[in-house]
Amino acid sequence: MPAARHAAGYPPTLCRMIAMSQEVHLQVTPEEIAHSFDEAPPAADISSYAFEDWVTLAIFWIMTGCVFLQFFTRYVLNDSYAWTEEIATNCLIGVVFLGSVMCVRVSRHIQVDVLYHYLPGPVARAMAIFVDLVRIGFFAYGCWLMWRYVSIVAHERMVTVDLPRNIVFYSVMAGFVMMLVRSIQVFVANQRRGYSVLEKPEEFQKVEG
Repeated sequence: MPAARHAAGYPPTLCRMIAMSQEVHLQVTPEEIAHSFDEAPPAADISSYAFEDWVTLAIFWIMTGCVFLQFFTRYVLNDSYAWTEEIATNCLIGVVFLGSVMCVRVSRHIQVDVLYHYLPGPVARAMAIFVDLVRIGFFAYGCWLMWRYVSIVAHERMVTVDLPRNIVFYSVMAGFVMMLVRSIQVFVANQRRGYSVLEKPEEFQKVEG
């Protein structure tokens, strides 16, 4: 019918409006709408998360609670708790370095891979292996530096809370140690599959999807 009207000289916009007005809409009862929510949601898959993910999540929520408490006491009670700022800052340090372990494990640190698309396969593979080895060496050196630093400032105390500051420093060192372990695991996995995220980033996106 719309085609006949269009052939008869009706404007196309008017023909579409007439066709939409002639559409048949089935009425849905409230019971059918209610039953649509009875379907079981898909099961959450948490198998891809590791130990450091949950520790980082816990520290993040502690930091969030401290920030909220600081905001509430400062702007609502007009009597700010000074210790909340220091605890939140220390928690942020833990979130950064333990969160970096997550990025190493899933190869999500910032990286430039445009050069690998223009190099021959063997050359790109050799460069990717070199990058993996340099990363392992960097994290090993970071572990050694943190061990020396912790030994120097081991007796320092926090300013507003009577707690040793080496809690924070040891968490940073733990982050470097775990990044070292994860980087070795990533290197072994790259060797087994024959490529890394630098060479074939699309393959890692397929795994995530």
